[in-house]
Amino acid sequence: MPLLEINNLKKTFEGGTEALRGVNLKIKKGEFLSILGPSGSGKTTLMRSVNGLENIESGNIFFDNKKINEIYLPEVQKKTGMIFQDFNLVNNLSAINNVLTGLLNSSSKFLSMLYLFTKEQKLEALKALETVGLLNKAYNRVDELSGGQRQRVGIARAIIKKPLLLLADEPVASLDPTAANLVMSLLKKINKEFNITIICNLHQVDLAAKYSDRIVGLLDGEIKLDQPSSKIDKININQIYR
Repeated sequence: MPLLEINNLKKTFEGGTEALRGVNLKIKKGEFLSILGPSGSGKTTLMRSVNGLENIESGNIFFDNKKINEIYLPEVQKKTGMIFQDFNLVNNLSAINNVLTGLLNSSSKFLSMLYLFTKEQKLEALKALETVGLLNKAYNRVDELSGGQRQRVGIARAIIKKPLLLLADEPVASLDPTAANLVMSLLKKINKEFNITIICNLHQVDLAAKYSDRIVGLLDGEIKLDQPSSKIDKININQIYR
């Protein structure tokens, strides 16, 4: 049984741009799936649709065997972590406080508004930072960190909520090759050690082939490629990068 199932998903933006044209996709629990495609292919729209950040035009999305709707969406968001291309951190906060913001939806609203967290939650944040190799930077402001370190803080923030699904939208787009490989290896480690399903939007074919179990190729809002990463070659890639 898939953790995530997408059926005939369509999305058209104002002006008539068809971002998604009947996308069908099943993703197993514990799978590491990378989505490749040129800019404008629909990768981000697809990911945002899964997490309820984008309203879908038609089609259905099932998460953990339940149809995502207005009633079930908050539960889905609690079980889903998000990693952003631009890190989406609060620069004047420390690394640990940025990680703790990942718990805002699960803490009481009153405590969340005051940024008050329990001792247990702070220990969980430290554990998440240790997982990404940044325990020694816990109390540094994130604007003192490198780009690769900031993205690792973003990963720690995503995993502190113990998600079933992790969505990573171009997580290494702004990083140099060394930092990019470190971030991708961390995502693979988290995938294997915690059995977290990962969907990762990428442009880098080599990273997708190295770290993913499976690769999906999007072009003009349609799936043109869906294969195990071990079977990807230049002929396959030419289907999505013309």
